[in-house]
Amino acid sequence: MTERTTYRVLIVDDEQPARQRLRELMHNDPDVGEMMEAENGLDAVEAILQKQPDIVFLDVQMPGLDGLGVIDTIGIERMPVTVFVTAFDQHAVRAFESAAIDYVLKPFGDERMEAAFARAKARLDDKYVREFGQSVLTLLDSRRLDKPFLDRIVIRERDKTDLIRVESIDCIESAGVYVALHVGQERIIHRAALGELVGRLDPRRFVRVHRSTVVNIDSILHLEPATHGEFDLVLRGGHRVHVSRTFRPLLEARLGQPL
Repeated sequence: MTERTTYRVLIVDDEQPARQRLRELMHNDPDVGEMMEAENGLDAVEAILQKQPDIVFLDVQMPGLDGLGVIDTIGIERMPVTVFVTAFDQHAVRAFESAAIDYVLKPFGDERMEAAFARAKARLDDKYVREFGQSVLTLLDSRRLDKPFLDRIVIRERDKTDLIRVESIDCIESAGVYVALHVGQERIIHRAALGELVGRLDPRRFVRVHRSTVVNIDSILHLEPATHGEFDLVLRGGHRVHVSRTFRPLLEARLGQPL
């Protein structure tokens, strides 16, 4: 007898009851092996890169980095088979019909989710799996037209408001609940969360290299080896940034070559 193939499943939702409901539905399915959870988009990115699940149930609406932002960050060609889980109404859901292997509208019944899971398992062996990536790309392109990337960041202070050109930013780092923008020798605090800001930045210019750091590709002067496959980036303003092993594949994918 041959060993039964099981699937690694990642459940991504910012609401614990929703994650629990999906976990309970998957629990008795003999095709399910390891089950993983992520409660936000950033944790989902790390789980996908590190644990490489076969199937992802991905909530669309999450604070900070949302479901589409996860796809943007990982890259369409690197995404596992994905089922969108959404609370959008029927009109909005139609926009996702051509962009995912399936979508499940909240609140969902057991049979509806089981059908979505069956479809996802079938798609793993489908020679047309690349169609998923292309359809999501179409959706992302339309999304970008509706909500263009930032080219200026507004910094409000007591006596003035500054406009920082995004292209002048070398890197962005978490600073508590806010972020620090490194512009040359300056360190500017901006009252926004890193996850929220990342979704408004052009992924062709900015890439996440650490859980708490996003770097402008054009600002990288050179890389210096650290330890265990990790690197430090030296930026044009003199700032140094660490590249973690978790996010190294994103930098390599953006550069189009291994480091």
